[in-house]
Amino acid sequence: MTHGTAYDIVQKYHRAWTSGDIDTAMSYVADDITCRAPGVDLNGKDAYQGFIGGFAPMLTGIGDIAEFVDRDRVALFYYPQTAATSTAPAAELLTVQAGKITTSVLIFDRLSYSPPAQD
Repeated sequence: MTHGTAYDIVQKYHRAWTSGDIDTAMSYVADDITCRAPGVDLNGKDAYQGFIGGFAPMLTGIGDIAEFVDRDRVALFYYPQTAATSTAPAAELLTVQAGKITTSVLIFDRLSYSPPAQD
């Protein structure tokens, strides 16, 4: 059974989680995934699912900027649009091994995704 290229796997994963389909997104993630994100290091699929699943419902849209592929690594740059911001960019570097995403380095400005100021 072929798993597809790293790029194919990352694209399917990214489309799934950004559309709110966390279960499908997690089908592309290894059980022992590690993720380094601002303020947190996550180990294991359950922790990662909780992290992604907690943010996905806040999305109101997604604006793609660029993507780069280097064999088993795929970098995505995009604008996660929420009620708080539509202009704060995010970047992910995802590594794929044996058809599953095994590592994620996620970069974003946490303060930009805070709740909007109340007047």
